[in-house]
Amino acid sequence: MARKRPGRVRTKNTNRRAPLLLSTMAPEDFNVRPGENMSIACPDCRTWRRIMGEKVLKVREHCISDKVADGEKHTSCPGSDQVVVVDIDVRRWQARQDRLLREAMPQDNRRAAQQFYKPIPTPAPPVARIKAEDTLRSTRDAYFAHRDGCKKCVRSQHCQDGAALARRYVSAIQAEPARRAARKQLDRQEQRAARKQSTPAAREAQWAKHGPDAEQANNRCTARAPGAVSEYRGPDLPTLPPNPIAHDRRQTDLGRQYAARRSTAA
Repeated sequence: MARKRPGRVRTKNTNRRAPLLLSTMAPEDFNVRPGENMSIACPDCRTWRRIMGEKVLKVREHCISDKVADGEKHTSCPGSDQVVVVDIDVRRWQARQDRLLREAMPQDNRRAAQQFYKPIPTPAPPVARIKAEDTLRSTRDAYFAHRDGCKKCVRSQHCQDGAALARRYVSAIQAEPARRAARKQLDRQEQRAARKQSTPAAREAQWAKHGPDAEQANNRCTARAPGAVSEYRGPDLPTLPPNPIAHDRRQTDLGRQYAARRSTAA
């Protein structure tokens, strides 16, 4: 395989102009990406040309006419052999160019610089390894449910999960008497506290805490005997609607609606 010969300047001549500084040009008018051939848009003819050389960089000699194939003569561009000086930070220029390319790209074709992947949720642990409150009923249901669906658990033989469920079931059976005793003791304590709160002294202390107004309001909330007259009845209590005509019209409309519903249902 033939070795690629690096490009080099074959002449020491220049166009005798001041060196062209890349910092004075627009960032989109030159390309100095590492690993690519450096090129520049000629300031005179505005065509892209290669930058040749290793130590001294110069614009490659080129013609200003683009119709040489039609018979016209070669006309050298004044920008040929122009000395170029790279006085910019190549990394910052490349980062800016990449940002401009992403912004100019259509929204549907854009892609984030860093890909974020949604983590796969961890599988739920088996019932035998779930740490929860062990009761006699829950451990019994879990154990027999596993026995009914497991092919390895036969008679006294258990699989790994079945053995763990069996041990948990046996521990719940052994701890059940102590749990029942603790529950009875807790119930007795609650009943004792309820009796203390229902004593006359405790009730008087509660009423004293709320004040005499609350006690008087509670005394007024007594059961009413059948047929008794309400104390809210009096001459100031209205017995007729404010607008009898509107009230009658409203009642008539409600009656028609009710009759229409009955006929529709029938």
